[in-house]
Amino acid sequence: MSERGDPRRDPLAWLRVQATWRRTVLLRRVTACALLVLAAALALRPSEAGTTPVVVAVRDLAPGAVLAAADLALRPWPTEIVPAGALGAAGDVEGRVVAGAVRAGEVLTDLRLAGPTLAARATGVVDAAAVPVRLADPEIAGLLTPGTRVDVVTAAAEGGGPTVLADSAVVLTVLEPGAGAAGTAARGRSALVALPRELATRVAAASLSDQVAVTLRSQY
Repeated sequence: MSERGDPRRDPLAWLRVQATWRRTVLLRRVTACALLVLAAALALRPSEAGTTPVVVAVRDLAPGAVLAAADLALRPWPTEIVPAGALGAAGDVEGRVVAGAVRAGEVLTDLRLAGPTLAARATGVVDAAAVPVRLADPEIAGLLTPGTRVDVVTAAAEGGGPTVLADSAVVLTVLEPGAGAAGTAARGRSALVALPRELATRVAAASLSDQVAVTLRSQY
């Protein structure tokens, strides 16, 4: 290269080359920093894409608990792992009865709560319902667990034996004193049992006027 073409021989040209190089390096560094910041922001930003709102329990719940607003929260859940039957509105859950123990953070589904869906699954009958039966003997409550089969009977009439209102009812849960199911209040402990709807209606009607109790069925 001739001395005339060599920028180092021309101070002004050399300064221009250096300035251009510095601007190029600075631009690359700024671009790299901007890309890093953008990547970090995208990684930290909660993604709403691919999520579904579900109702979760915010604290541990005991079997038979009646759900209140303070027990629930609506949170986004990855759509691909949302359980079948998950409930998506707190208003659909408040006032309903938990059929089993629930852990804080657990997604609530239709089979975790007492109702027609759980009753149908427990009895194997599509048209089934849950009905509370007051326990005349509080000691029997300790023998009842979800899935236990019982007969629902009325007290013996004078000079006669007890009447079986429904046989092979399935216990969904045991309600604590003061707990209510389906908008009703319970006096003492009650068992929430699943029955075909026709029998459930019969038991509910009888319990308004007669003393109704349950007897354990043999598991063999």
